[in-house]
Amino acid sequence: MIEILEELKVEIIVMFFSMLPLIELRGAIPLGISLGLNPWQSAIISILGNILVVFILLNILNPVMIHFERTKFFSATLGKIKERSMKKSSVIKKYSLLGLFIFVSLPIPTTGAWTGALISSILKLDVKKAFVSMSLGIVVAGIITLTISHSIFTIL
Repeated sequence: MIEILEELKVEIIVMFFSMLPLIELRGAIPLGISLGLNPWQSAIISILGNILVVFILLNILNPVMIHFERTKFFSATLGKIKERSMKKSSVIKKYSLLGLFIFVSLPIPTTGAWTGALISSILKLDVKKAFVSMSLGIVVAGIITLTISHSIFTIL
């Protein structure tokens, strides 16, 4: 078992980083390539990790937000996070699931899966449809990030 974990250490690191807010697959794909993974392997692992976190977030964000909004300590902080996220939500409000797809597929800072899942939860979009929309957006973002990362690493 330890031998398998040693063998998969880089893959686990890349998947872990793809699940983190702010980093997501936009940072995990280049990380995987820099750690010696094949670019496609890095992209696939990062995409799967990012999709996994979306599944988790879409299923727990609403109950967690409702619970923390009731507490005096977290309600103000959660309100600020919601407010900041909603400033980025115009395309999602206008185009619903297509907007969510576009929002998540843009590989620029603060337009990833975490923010998309938060906005989706705030707007109370259907969880299954939001998951499909966001997963497709993650695949597109992964392909764009892979293309850019592979080009940069090829030049270097």
